[in-house]
Amino acid sequence: MSIEATLAEKGITLPAAPAPAANYVPFVQTGNLIFVSGQISSNEGGLITGKLGENMETEAGAEAARRCGLALIAQLKAAVGDLDRVARVVKLTGFVNSTPDFTDQPKVINGCSDLMVEVFGDAGRHARAAVSAPSLPLGVAVEIEAIFEVK
Repeated sequence: MSIEATLAEKGITLPAAPAPAANYVPFVQTGNLIFVSGQISSNEGGLITGKLGENMETEAGAEAARRCGLALIAQLKAAVGDLDRVARVVKLTGFVNSTPDFTDQPKVINGCSDLMVEVFGDAGRHARAAVSAPSLPLGVAVEIEAIFEVK
């Protein structure tokens, strides 16, 4: 089954690939790797802001991370055109806006990791880092960058 068919079957709609907010590009391809710039948590209502451990629960953070994942896939599609060219999700690096005593960053970033496996199957299994940040751009809850391998 094609990735587009998988998205449709699961009722997953990709957002428009967000434009860069500063002097950088949304993705860079070198060889068969595509590096996608950090995507911040947002939905149809705008930015998803908050600080885990202060005014946001882990489950809401995981949903914010899933939204970052949708934006990553949208950027990937803009880069390659056909998502069936994706050979594997290589690595995710997730940043969680959280208090110093919050320690569930991995559970938050699982929102994105689970999406990658849901969409790409075994090729969605990846290396990962999930780290805390004292603040993120515009007060968002989560930012995630990714590396993908394409055919």
